[in-house]
Amino acid sequence: MAKSSYRPVPLQTTRTLETAGETFSQVFDARKGRGAVSNIQGRYETDRRVAFDDGWGAGEEEENGEPAALHTIVTEEVAKSIISRNKSPDLPFNVSLNPYRGCEHGCVYCFARPTHAYLGLSPGLDFESRIFAKMNAPELLRKELAKPSYIAETITVGINTDAYQPCERELQITRRVLQVLDECRHPAALITKSSLIERDVDILAAMASRRQVIAAVTIATLDPALARKLEPRAATPTRRLRVIRTLADAGIPVSVSIAPIIPFVNEPELESIVAAAAEAGARRAGYTVLRLPWEVNPLFQQWLLTHFPERANRVMNRIREMRGGKDNDSDFATRMRGEGVWADLIRQRFDKAVQRSAMHQRGWFDMLDASQFVPPARPPKISVSGQFDLF
Repeated sequence: MAKSSYRPVPLQTTRTLETAGETFSQVFDARKGRGAVSNIQGRYETDRRVAFDDGWGAGEEEENGEPAALHTIVTEEVAKSIISRNKSPDLPFNVSLNPYRGCEHGCVYCFARPTHAYLGLSPGLDFESRIFAKMNAPELLRKELAKPSYIAETITVGINTDAYQPCERELQITRRVLQVLDECRHPAALITKSSLIERDVDILAAMASRRQVIAAVTIATLDPALARKLEPRAATPTRRLRVIRTLADAGIPVSVSIAPIIPFVNEPELESIVAAAAEAGARRAGYTVLRLPWEVNPLFQQWLLTHFPERANRVMNRIREMRGGKDNDSDFATRMRGEGVWADLIRQRFDKAVQRSAMHQRGWFDMLDASQFVPPARPPKISVSGQFDLF
């Protein structure tokens, strides 16, 4: 099992955040171009480590008074399977495909961060700097679609980690996956924060002409300064609006995902994001409120104390009001939208903003056509005698 790339950061400022029943305290030092401010250990590690500056490593860790740049390492892997199925009643899809594990976009709020703990790596900085590319994803997909028992239904591509993160530009795993889906007349849905999706407009437009693809662009804020803190290596908000326009002009059904809504951080922008996305050509909209599962909770609170210490307690108190007094609530009925007065207020604001923009809420998945599916040709079996089997 791989070892964590944990590196202690220099001591700078200790701040505290009062949580329910305890005081949350940590040493923070943000790195340029990275979302997480620490490399916390995953929940499966048995040994605990504490960052401590003994004066020996500061010169190696700092460049011009700032933490040294953390370079991204992309590891090519041969996956054993590629299609995942879920039974979550609050999700509009049952089948998903993720070409990558980890995501260089570095969104501090990413709900997929805890999955890096399964690899013995940190859900913090490791998640956004240690990327695993499933090089055989297109071949595995083709094999899956060729099974006699396979029943076509929409495959959501890149739902955990972005299928169009920076390394996709060279590896082109996502493009090859789309080529398989297009060839087999198989419906798909994509969600991204990257402008790289424009590269594949030729494939997506052809699929859209058969009602077999939809795309969603996530926009959490229109403020570029906030975006650099929240999602440092994703496309800028202005660039994402241009992506919506490009997809819409190509005839590809495109929606905007306002996710996550964080009280007192990007929540005041809710109406502005809806209006801007509608102006760019989005015809559907959806939103989720911030979720803090597993290691995302301490990572987000560290981020809050680093970038917004003056409002950190206020933000967390509001989150708890929408989560039944807890930092996180995994109940299917409420985990995406929250509950209580403030959750209801966000829902009402969103509904009115969508109505004013003449958009609709989610509901495109049932419009995709799976009846045109054509299974890929299966390679012929060869018997022990060296002859081709007839069956």
